[in-house]
Amino acid sequence: MTRILGIDPGSQRTGIGLIDVDATGKYSFVHCQMLNLLVDTEDFPARLGKLVFDLEEVLEQWRPTVVAIETVFMEKSAMSALKLGHARGAAIATVVRRGLSVSEYAPRVVKQSLVGSGAADKIQVQHMVKLLLSLGERKLQADAADALAVALTHAHMSATTGRTGLATALLRRRR
Repeated sequence: MTRILGIDPGSQRTGIGLIDVDATGKYSFVHCQMLNLLVDTEDFPARLGKLVFDLEEVLEQWRPTVVAIETVFMEKSAMSALKLGHARGAAIATVVRRGLSVSEYAPRVVKQSLVGSGAADKIQVQHMVKLLLSLGERKLQADAADALAVALTHAHMSATTGRTGLATALLRRRR
């Protein structure tokens, strides 16, 4: 059994989603939540510290075996992208310090993997997350749903790599 922690990083809110994947590739919902980094913090460095502290608690409680995280994309401004990059860095450093491997996925890849279109909207992604994890009408906070989408993308990509041997072929080419 592989437990995948998906992270949708943010400088104000970070989504966390965990799924289990068995040897046959079947996945199941474990947990999701949104880390609110604005609570009890005075400034941006304090938010990064809260992210590290809260993420360490998640790692301790849920014990994932691998981590998948969304990459930075330029939406509004360079400053927003920079802050997002800092949050991603804090999250990556926290999980790597625990000896976990990290895979990174662009937002378009996540949408393509789940919905079939890299231009899918958040509602479509949330619908597919609920469908794939058999969550029915359960309410999902947007950041947590995005984190589950990242975890599902990793499950899909890992299964494809395993079936095709693509990773092995790429390693052979690099030698």
